[in-house]
Amino acid sequence: ELRRPRARPRKRMKFGVASMTAPLKEVALRRPGNSLIKADPKAWNYSKHFNPSEIENEYESFVLALENFGVNIHWILGDDLGNADAVFAYDASLMTPRGVILMSLGKEKRWGEEGLHKSFYSRNGITIIGQVEAPGTAEAGDTLWLDETTAVIGKGFRTNDLGAEQIKSILNAIGIKCYIFDLPFYQGKSACLHLMSLISMVDTKTALVYETLLPVGLWKLLNEKNINIISAPENEFYDSDTLSTNVLALAPGECLMLDNLPETKKVLRNADIKVTTFQAPALCIGCEGGPTCLTRPLFRDADA
Repeated sequence: ELRRPRARPRKRMKFGVASMTAPLKEVALRRPGNSLIKADPKAWNYSKHFNPSEIENEYESFVLALENFGVNIHWILGDDLGNADAVFAYDASLMTPRGVILMSLGKEKRWGEEGLHKSFYSRNGITIIGQVEAPGTAEAGDTLWLDETTAVIGKGFRTNDLGAEQIKSILNAIGIKCYIFDLPFYQGKSACLHLMSLISMVDTKTALVYETLLPVGLWKLLNEKNINIISAPENEFYDSDTLSTNVLALAPGECLMLDNLPETKKVLRNADIKVTTFQAPALCIGCEGGPTCLTRPLFRDADA
């Protein structure tokens, strides 16, 4: 009698993040959909650089850069219900050492986006340890790991008091100490200014920072933690609409950033940071989101 071969058990995906710089092994991405290609730039606050005809090619160059580094990519699927910003996978959920926290996004047009992430995690057997509940709002772009037991939360137009406190409570319960700082008004409610618009960790004890807008309390905390500050060049910060400081660490001292930012690249390399670049003016500068925003890190291997 012929027997049907047993199906192999599905390999459980590794997950856990408590660092911005430990080697990036597993990441979730969301491809740009028709909602982005056909988006009304005024409705979504996209800039003059937004060019739908270039977006897919630029996104593929970003994916290739991750693959060349050996990052395992997993795709967030499902109908985005007209949410053009769903390509920026960082914001709707936050991975922790114990599992994921679902956010409650502060940009009205992104409401409900966390549902895509919830389906992804459920499908892949990844633990959900909490969710920010309304009227709390929170976006993961307003969070930052300083080390494996310390997180920072930015409070502004996207993450309100209640959302910040809910994240803090969930993280405190798993042994993570949290600091909350107010973000500056900068260009107002319609623009996207996350905590990570102002700072990117580029090595275990090194951060690229636009100091002019950084909360004083966070500047003091960086110094208390003996984190070396690389000052981001002012002209490129403004010319890129804050995207010059949006740098994705692939490993300690190895980063992926946007091209055409020569002064920022120079200060990083002068600090012995290895830099790889990709071109994405239509997608990243046009739509207010850099390489970090395009990713949802699932597993960073602190022991690698």
